[in-house]
Amino acid sequence: MTVTVALAGGVGAAKLLRGLCRIVSPRNLLIIGNTGDDLEVYGLHISPDLDIVMYTLAGVVDESKGWGIKKDTYHVLRMLRRLGFETWFRLGDRDLATHIIRTHLLMEGATLSEVTAQLCEKFGVKTRLVPMTDQKVRTKIVSGNQIIDFQEYLVKNEMKNEVADVLFQGADDARPALGIIEALSQADRIIVCPSNPILSIGPMLAIPEIRKAILQRKAESVAISPIIAGKTLKGPADKILLSMGYEASVLGVAKYYTGLVDRVIIDRVDAAQKVRIEKLGLKVTVADTVMKTIEDSVDLARVVLGST
Repeated sequence: MTVTVALAGGVGAAKLLRGLCRIVSPRNLLIIGNTGDDLEVYGLHISPDLDIVMYTLAGVVDESKGWGIKKDTYHVLRMLRRLGFETWFRLGDRDLATHIIRTHLLMEGATLSEVTAQLCEKFGVKTRLVPMTDQKVRTKIVSGNQIIDFQEYLVKNEMKNEVADVLFQGADDARPALGIIEALSQADRIIVCPSNPILSIGPMLAIPEIRKAILQRKAESVAISPIIAGKTLKGPADKILLSMGYEASVLGVAKYYTGLVDRVIIDRVDAAQKVRIEKLGLKVTVADTVMKTIEDSVDLARVVLGST
């Protein structure tokens, strides 16, 4: 049985995965989701990247925003604001139901992996989606003499902070969720989705056992660059790469993943960078990587799988 393992962050990953799930059997695909973005809001456990993937594969995501549930309402948030609570992290009413269930099950003693599996089942998602770990790992942004939560940097401060460093608190002691190491060691293909290399994929690579398993891989590992023509379509990937000493380019992405992937897929507008990336010892595939439609996602998934 051919097994494909995908490392997934947020919106870009979800768009690729919706295409991948059209051509790969659910039993042959394992998605490892980033939980470095997780946070607690109003006492609820929020897993933004897991939810984006789950909602997208369930067909309920709000595609205009790239997060949350389509046609959601915000009555609870408006009342919280009226009662004097901060409401910078926007949670829709339907979205809140997911977080209430997750928190309730976690408080009853279930692991995040078990909760994620239950939620996926309830949303009709057959593909296996597992968090990178069942333990607490949090992405932190070092800005000046401050260390701030990632979501505070991204959402509340709208990425305005100068970034001096990125920390993954708890990663050194975290164990991969059950089944991840076995899947990586037995995989026929490992896919690094077009997610923010440092903020979305970085937390997974910061877990020693996951990084070691990828470094010792037997399968081909391929990464899709989220950077196109020196910019990201969504989020701060370009800014963070620059802050961490990399070029905000497909070459910068390739350098970050050197040793961890065998092939990099770049957009046609960056075709001139192909030779420079190949000098790093990486194979390069040039393709259309912007996914505006489901058909775009399927086409890119076929490229990733080497079908075209």
